[in-house]
Amino acid sequence: MHGNFLVEVGVIITLAIGAQWLAWRLKLPSILFLLLFGFVAGPISGFLHPDELLGDALFPLVSMAVGIILFEGGLTLHLSELPKIGPTTIRLITIGAILTWILAGWGASAILDLNLTLAILLGAILIVTGPTVVTPLLRQVRPKARIGALLKWEGILIDPVGAVIAVLVFEAILNGELAHIDQAGTSIFLGILRTIVAGGGLGILAALFLTQVLRRNWLPDYLQNGVTLMFVVGVFALSNNLQTESGLLATTVMGAVLANQKYVRVDRIVEFTEDLQILLIGALFILLSARVPIANLINATSWQGILYLAFLIVIARPLTVFLSSAFSELTWKERVFASLMAPRGIVAASVASIFAFDLAQLGYENAEFLASMTFLVIVGTVIFYGLTSGPIARALGLTEENPQGILFIGADPLGRTLAAAVKAQGFRVLLVDTNPRHIRSARQAELETYYGNALSEQTSTDLDLSGIGRLLAITSNSEVNSLASIHFSDEFSRSEVYQLPVTQKRDGETTATTLRGRILFDEKLVFNELAKHLDHGAEIKPLAIPEGFDYEQFRLDFDDLVFPLFLVTEQGEMQVITTDEPVAPSPGQILISLYLPGSEAVTPSYLTAEEETIVAVDESVS
Repeated sequence: MHGNFLVEVGVIITLAIGAQWLAWRLKLPSILFLLLFGFVAGPISGFLHPDELLGDALFPLVSMAVGIILFEGGLTLHLSELPKIGPTTIRLITIGAILTWILAGWGASAILDLNLTLAILLGAILIVTGPTVVTPLLRQVRPKARIGALLKWEGILIDPVGAVIAVLVFEAILNGELAHIDQAGTSIFLGILRTIVAGGGLGILAALFLTQVLRRNWLPDYLQNGVTLMFVVGVFALSNNLQTESGLLATTVMGAVLANQKYVRVDRIVEFTEDLQILLIGALFILLSARVPIANLINATSWQGILYLAFLIVIARPLTVFLSSAFSELTWKERVFASLMAPRGIVAASVASIFAFDLAQLGYENAEFLASMTFLVIVGTVIFYGLTSGPIARALGLTEENPQGILFIGADPLGRTLAAAVKAQGFRVLLVDTNPRHIRSARQAELETYYGNALSEQTSTDLDLSGIGRLLAITSNSEVNSLASIHFSDEFSRSEVYQLPVTQKRDGETTATTLRGRILFDEKLVFNELAKHLDHGAEIKPLAIPEGFDYEQFRLDFDDLVFPLFLVTEQGEMQVITTDEPVAPSPGQILISLYLPGSEAVTPSYLTAEEETIVAVDESVS
């Protein structure tokens, strides 16, 4: 038995991470592969038996894992986003939640022929969307700031709201209160108040206390993540003990308060919980889908099940969004996109699994169908929104696919020169600097700028990054460059964050790749050298690559007189040249390079005057 336990746990972890890796490679929603792997490992092959594996501990562990996931979601909520979306967010998680409950419950009764009790419960379960599915889709689609922030806030906050309503409805069923609507309504209302007081209060207190612990250095760095997890689990358990399922609200609030306090940085905690939630989400989906009987899945995919799914997508969600956002600041395009983004995730799956198990134990007919229908809704909504959200967002003009512009950290003469060369090829550039003279000179050169500290949260909030897909940290300060690379690595992904070393690396000197961006251009072309070359007359020129171009011969001809900087492909995409990835220009592309004084004396025949478009550097404004 011990050996089987280890094998099954190993399989769960392997499938949980492997499914997400495969999804990343194929650029598809990971939840699809997680559910598929879970169905194959559980009901189809009969290999995995979660109930036998974990016994009575299964659902408490599932609930606690969801609490940790929501804590991670809370860490991504920044109050600076609320002025633009706050009222609409509140209406979506209050009025919208009630409308979803009513519509989903009515549809379950009218379309699925469920009895009123189970229909009301299923409607409550399907209130939630959740960050586990919304966040990956938003990352993939990259909608513009306001609508993206709105959907992120809704996805995170609706989870505890929906879960609490579902639990209170479930308790009303067990107590026989649903037969008396006024009694059930009063019970649910009081339960929500108790949840807000217990969960919200404990979450705030825990976050404030942990902030003081970190601020006063009562912990060594290596224990920060472990103690934070201890607080999250402890607060979740204590809150649940005071009020059923209020732990989900407690951990969400705790994460949000930690994210918005100004006394200590929580970057290490954020990175730790992000990694942890990847494992937890994968394991939960594998476990929960593995325990759904095949017969129930087949039963759920009847024409009635498909019609109910269509009702939720085509009628319930759009009606909820348009009614909740009436007279709001959202444009009609943003409302359309929000109405087509409501995938269900792990909270719906976990709550439905727990309720179905308990109701079946009590002898409720069709109780197992509750979980099967929920999984059908999860799969169906993820497939639909995963396939349609990107094209719809692009059609509505709410996203930019594969943005090619560059955010430059540093607007000194070097930064302005590089930005001008990139802008001359039609790409958007944005320069950030704290030096007012640099900003003024950049504006005189008709370059877009932002005056402020690139490392501040306010700057991150204020920056309009539409059309921007990468970052170049090119200041004369190595620490600023490294910190900016780390700060923006989540925004652009590590593969699109670059920095320019200030001086030549000493023998044996290394810097962890996680503490810097990718190294720009050429090992010889550090900041000091590049700035000196430009001061002594070097020029940045684009070369349209002709037919028969031999790049190796080109490098041999110029021999340290030319340094490639950027490459523009035939499709109009920008490739930043780095020390870790060789460049291979081909005909039809444009190679932007630094030409040192003396390079004109050895200009070969394939570099004609017509192909030279010199980027002028106006040093008078420096």
